[in-house]
Amino acid sequence: METHPHPDVGPRRRFLTEAAAGAVGACCAGVPLVSGLVAWLDPLSRAGGGGDWVQVAELASVPTDGTPIRVTVVSGRSDAWTRDSAVPVGVVYLRRSAPGEVVALHSVCPHAGCFIDYQSDRRNFFCPCHDSTFAVDGSINDPRSPSPRAMDTLAVEVRGQGVWLRFQNFRPGIPTKVVLA
Repeated sequence: METHPHPDVGPRRRFLTEAAAGAVGACCAGVPLVSGLVAWLDPLSRAGGGGDWVQVAELASVPTDGTPIRVTVVSGRSDAWTRDSAVPVGVVYLRRSAPGEVVALHSVCPHAGCFIDYQSDRRNFFCPCHDSTFAVDGSINDPRSPSPRAMDTLAVEVRGQGVWLRFQNFRPGIPTKVVLA
């Protein structure tokens, strides 16, 4: 009869087989779990609401008499699946406040998020959702207005002959201007 120096070889092999199967199973379950966790936490790692500087107009296209013009803001946009280099992201009104200075007013009403239109014949902004008006500088000019604040202004820079804007959206319905991420 032959003797084996290691009589418990069978349980060792079974342990190694089960350990290898457990490691493979953990990898098969862990990779999708970690990937999903990274995708779920991704918005937290991004700088929210900062807005990108984009050129929206030439200075010569903004009337010198202070009349606002409507400008579509075109910028790059990306998400988990697509990257677009030039898509419309919003609309603003630009007007000159001084010879070399431009003011930008967001076209979304701070009351309920409706789009505001400029009425050139009345020289004011009109919100059709609550039948209210804003002055040409964006201030509330109707004492009955339910809007909690004036029209939202955006950061603007005149660089050479270009008008650059930092586009952001703001939370409607509250008295303070809070950037949406």
